[in-house]
Amino acid sequence: MSHHTIVCRLGIGDAVAVQPSRQDTLRSDVQFIDDGGNLKFGLGHTLQQLAGWGLVPSEVSIDLAIIASALTAADTRISRMATSQDHWTREIELHVPVSNEQLWSAQAQLLSKTLQFLTGDRWAIHFRARPDGLGDLAVPTEELPMFAPDSVCLFSGGLDSFIGAVDLLSEEKQPLFVSHWWDTMTSKHQNYCMGHLVAHFNLLEFRHLKANVGFDHVTLQSSGIEDTLRGRSFLFFALASVAASAINSEVIIHVPENGLISLNVPLDPLRLGALSTRTTHPYYMARFNELLHNLGLNSKLHNRYRHKTKGQMVAECRSQDFLAQHAKNTMSCSGPAKYRFHPVVEMRKLQHCGHCVPCLIRRASLLNGLGVADDTPYTIDDLHARPFDCNKAEGEHIRAFQLALARLAAKPSRARRDIFQPGPLSDHPQDLDQYQAVYVTGMREVQALLDGVVSVPLS
Repeated sequence: MSHHTIVCRLGIGDAVAVQPSRQDTLRSDVQFIDDGGNLKFGLGHTLQQLAGWGLVPSEVSIDLAIIASALTAADTRISRMATSQDHWTREIELHVPVSNEQLWSAQAQLLSKTLQFLTGDRWAIHFRARPDGLGDLAVPTEELPMFAPDSVCLFSGGLDSFIGAVDLLSEEKQPLFVSHWWDTMTSKHQNYCMGHLVAHFNLLEFRHLKANVGFDHVTLQSSGIEDTLRGRSFLFFALASVAASAINSEVIIHVPENGLISLNVPLDPLRLGALSTRTTHPYYMARFNELLHNLGLNSKLHNRYRHKTKGQMVAECRSQDFLAQHAKNTMSCSGPAKYRFHPVVEMRKLQHCGHCVPCLIRRASLLNGLGVADDTPYTIDDLHARPFDCNKAEGEHIRAFQLALARLAAKPSRARRDIFQPGPLSDHPQDLDQYQAVYVTGMREVQALLDGVVSVPLS
């Protein structure tokens, strides 16, 4: 096992000595300020976009974005397999300069607990004051804010976020959309979907903040890359919080995510804990909201679809014809590049695989919500064409769903217990019946999709 320490530096004047908690740690000092005095890794461009609209975020929110970026560097550039005893749990220490050391130090324990729940790693976070002369990192502006958003809405380019945008715009809301991207494919889907939303709703005034925040493979002294990306939503939420702090009012940050994925009840015992993603789990979102409140930031995460299945989101979308026409252009797959260079797959391009958990839930939702099989291009298009090997990736998740459905059918009462497996629901005791219902109904949607599909050991 390797212990990792990331020391964030803000400019050449940030030369204060930082002592990691362990001598045997693998230390990386990461400079977050470029030669021009601007924040690096996409953060500076994000602030410049806001300044161009006459929006200036708070320094505390920028602190949060830097912390989230350091988390992202660790999460994507420290290999679980190579650095942890159990091939999963990493030990990571962050040292971050902030605008208010006392305020942030009071949140260190909450922040560590939140990140441990989210990523399954052990986090230690230490704060120090920003170097002298670097009190403000926000980009100053003389632009007048000509657009007054009434909320912030996350826009990933996926089906749920597309429906969330359609519903808000159909209600004549004026959200500031926030996207994060690292690869060009994600950006392409976001641009394409947003372009059609602008045209369909005739949006003469709208704002879409696109943050390209990421780190190359030489940023840290690590042992490779990591693609589990359990911490990705913390960066997404932090970027949205930066945008919300610039609006100068009590701001709702909409997090459009169906309840089945949000709960993410493990399909089998091997998916317990951090092996099952918790990017929008109710407990995690409650802890992030607690952090925002303690920091005095004027925003709150809200998932209006937490009690809806993906199929219900599709069926209840406020613009059915528009959704049916453009759903195929959204991206839900957990690994759209997995077949890019496969020798058998002729298309060899980035697209939905058709058999991962998000793809199966997506296919089930469109079948249930629209009443017909969707026209999304899937690498594995026909689930009934042949038997799938459950010992291989193509049949692994199909079989996992089938076994979970069989257990649920044999003992329906287990649903009440199952919804607690991914994490506590203690922040929402009044919603337990609704969480149980969205889990059961969501699983039944997938069951309808997999009726007659065969996945067995073939190798």
